[in-house]
Order: sequence, then structure tokens, then C-alpha cells
Amino acid sequence: MADQLYLSYWLRGYSPPAMPHYFERVLAAFPFSRLTQAPSLMRVYAVEFAEPALYERMFPSVPEPPALAEVVRQFLNPDCCYELEAAWDLWQGKEDWSLVPARVVIQCRGPEFLSDAGEHIRIFCGIDSLFLPDPAVAASVRFAESNVRSLLKLSHDLDAALPAEKRLLWTESGENFAALLERRLFH
Repeated sequence: MADQLYLSYWLRGYSPPAMPHYFERVLAAFPFSRLTQAPSLMRVYAVEFAEPALYERMFPSVPEPPALAEVVRQFLNPDCCYELEAAWDLWQGKEDWSLVPARVVIQCRGPEFLSDAGEHIRIFCGIDSLFLPDPAVAASVRFAESNVRSLLKLSHDLDAALPAEKRLLWTESGENFAALLERRLFH
């Protein structure tokens, strides 16, 4: 069964005044879809996700990081989460594979925002099956490998852009994604 795949970062010296800067750096490093025409959606939540969004606005499909950092500045608070729903291009298919826009959610979380893991940056990369070869489909190895390369490049670019103290690639169920990938490739 498909599971959500996340990339989380904990940053050194993280504080509310630095959140606009870090959010802008994440967005500047992110490979937004060049294929989608759909707009991106920026939301600001206070305290927890159970609360209605304080702010919600559509932006162009490839948003301008400085404009979104300005939204963070307007709502700057240690108990807020700044969220951008957008797309990046990943290979998808079963028989006919194609590079298509895939949903991604990028969050910058204030230190007082209710969070299970307490990370500062969380990226919802998509369902794990986009990054795992399907044993029943021989061609899936090549396309899953390309998607994993995109994920590794993103991680490398974020490592260069952020003062990362800790980074974690994980699934919603808590399963170790690297071990899952190894099982699919070698067993």
C-alpha cells in the first residue's frame, strides 16, 4: 500500500525572525514543475492544522520565493506554519511512463506550532510508490531511479542552502525508506 514520503529538516539557530529567510531559501532550491499550468497555493496556519487557515492565496505555478517570504514576514509568529502546495515533475505510469506534475507540499513550521516531530521544514514529496520500483513492471526501475535522483538532488541542494542540524527521509507509517528501497531493488 502506498505511503506518504517526507523530507524533514531541523536547522541550527532556528528562530522566528529567521523563518522568512529559511523558507525563501528552501523555495529557491526547490525544482518546481515546468510542466504544470496549475497555480500554487500558499496557506498560513496558526497553532495547529485543526485551526482554519489565517491566510490562503493562489500564486503562479512557479512562485517567486521573495513574494512568499514576504507573506511569512506579514504573519511572522512562533506558532505559525507557512505552507506552499505546488508541483514538481516526476515520472509516473505503469506501461506508458511520462514526466508529469506531482503534488508537493512545503512547510516552514514555527517552533511553537503543534508538531509531532518538531522539525522546522517538512516537505511532502508524494507517495512512496513514485520512488519505488514495481517488481511486476520491469521498466519501473529506471523511472523510479530517476525520481530518487530528483529527491537526492533536492536533498543535496537543501543541504547546501540550509544550516541543517538533522535531516530525515521518512514515510508516514514510520518505515525506513532506504530499507524499503533496498528490498524492492535487491529481493
